[in-house]
Amino acid sequence: MSFKPGGNVGPYQIIEQLGQGGMASVYKAYHAALDRYVALKVLHQAFNEDSTFIGRFQREARVVAKLEHPNIVPVYDYAEHEGRPYLVMKFIEGDTLKARMTAGPLSSKEIEQVVETVGAALGYAHRQGVLHRDIKPSNVLISNENIIYLADFGLARIAQAGESTLSTDSVMGTPQYISPEQAMGKKDLDAKTDIYSFGVMLYEMVVGQVPFSADTPFSIIHDHIYTPLPLPQSVNPNVPEPVQRVLLKALAKDRNDRYQSVEELIGAFKSAWLTAGVPMRGAEVTMTSGLAKPLAPKPQGEANVRVENPLKRQQKKRGGWMWAAVGALVILCFGFGFIALRNSLPLSQRRTDSNTTPVPLLPSFTPAGQIPPLPPGGANPPPGGFPSPTPIPADKITPEMSAAYEQVQKNPGDPNARLALSLAFWDAGFDSSAMDEFRMTVETAGPENREFYEIAAGEYRDHEAWHLAAGIYARLMPIYIREDGFIPEDAKENFREAAYRGAALRDMPLAMPLEGSAGFQSDFANVARGRYALYYGELTQAEEYLALAEKASDTLKETHLLRAEIFIKQGNATEAQFILTTLLNDPDAPKWTVGMAEEILKSLP
Repeated sequence: MSFKPGGNVGPYQIIEQLGQGGMASVYKAYHAALDRYVALKVLHQAFNEDSTFIGRFQREARVVAKLEHPNIVPVYDYAEHEGRPYLVMKFIEGDTLKARMTAGPLSSKEIEQVVETVGAALGYAHRQGVLHRDIKPSNVLISNENIIYLADFGLARIAQAGESTLSTDSVMGTPQYISPEQAMGKKDLDAKTDIYSFGVMLYEMVVGQVPFSADTPFSIIHDHIYTPLPLPQSVNPNVPEPVQRVLLKALAKDRNDRYQSVEELIGAFKSAWLTAGVPMRGAEVTMTSGLAKPLAPKPQGEANVRVENPLKRQQKKRGGWMWAAVGALVILCFGFGFIALRNSLPLSQRRTDSNTTPVPLLPSFTPAGQIPPLPPGGANPPPGGFPSPTPIPADKITPEMSAAYEQVQKNPGDPNARLALSLAFWDAGFDSSAMDEFRMTVETAGPENREFYEIAAGEYRDHEAWHLAAGIYARLMPIYIREDGFIPEDAKENFREAAYRGAALRDMPLAMPLEGSAGFQSDFANVARGRYALYYGELTQAEEYLALAEKASDTLKETHLLRAEIFIKQGNATEAQFILTTLLNDPDAPKWTVGMAEEILKSLP
């Protein structure tokens, strides 16, 4: 079988597999005609579910193959084999910057080299009109000859080109390094998104850890958008003031407040570095550079380097990150934006969410899963309410919340107890707390708990927590595929309903992880994107997504719902009524779309 050691893929003979991630598998191969080793990055089979992807792959591969810079890993070739597209890249003997940083503090010279070389490579790519979208230490390679390379322009660029392509971290960025606008799913990305990610990498090298860390990607992404940057000097007092100012500007939430080019950032950093007296008399930097906390297991198969087994070791350490990666195989790349102001729409679907305000998500409970013990006497919550970003007043605590909280306290590892508490928070209108417990529900359930996820999806549906139901269904899909080889039709329809309805809720992006995407029902993805844009973005953006969905498929009944809602937003109730009435009389329309059409019609004046 192809892509196995000893097998041939075109003119390349597979030597060994170096790693496997959610987006691509990486192989060392030998090219006999040129007598050299190469790295093959074979894209995941889920890409093939989109019939138009191969064409986009070829167009984008041509773009990245034209990048010729001494510090960018070159793309030699691109092709497909047995329907699977792959890139042929230079094979580099060496290590990743991530591995080097984990081994110990970087010297001041090493930091300067990284800034110079990575900055030069990134600046060159930007001048060619190419963004990277996934700057991070594991995509920086250090060869045995001490040459520094920036890798994976190809994967980041190519994945972004596909509306339905697969990636656990490259499409939307890796959580620890993602820019706020990228996390919001904005399409109009520019060089400043790479500047932010590069700034995170500089922060990590200088301060000793990334600025935002948590037990789940949800919290990390949320912090990049909402939480003020931890002052470098508050984390590491050895950081010089001039360097701190550079990091603060590079990591501004508003991209217009950042440096406008990589060259500007490099110049400011080098100036601050020298002003602060670094390097300090030629000695090692006194900061704890590179001793970053292991925030999450390292993604696999990211770099085409020959490393002493870190990739193979990682394959054995599946852990919590791997279930998230598997789940990402079926999570739609909705690209939902986090926009605070809600457009006014006359729909009964909307949830007021009056009891909550946008606040940073809680990190997960302590590693053992414990929560603060209840006071003597039983089910009454602690004084002042439950632990929450916004404390819940005692007079707002319902009996259901008390009972569920007691069960969680008795058995914090029971996903059923977590589910009950999440539903109790939701029913009481405390959406942020419901979201936190949703995260804990998923974490305690694990990646393979099919029976529980089927129950949880039904419960969230029954309680009309549509975004949370969609998040559960997204985790069910890979289980169905692995165990049955197909996804049941009722699960597909339930997912569509939950995702469409959930798109009217502010926290939808937190329930549907933004760091991954997949080819599952790619035509529907733009419908959901459009509805979220209608509520939290711009009308023109919603219309653009609808146009993409209509172009991709002329059988989607959900497009009629979205078209009607857009007409309502435009003040054209007559057209909306005509579309909805037609949908009511369509025998092929799914029951849930008919139900929604009725709901919307009732809301019309």
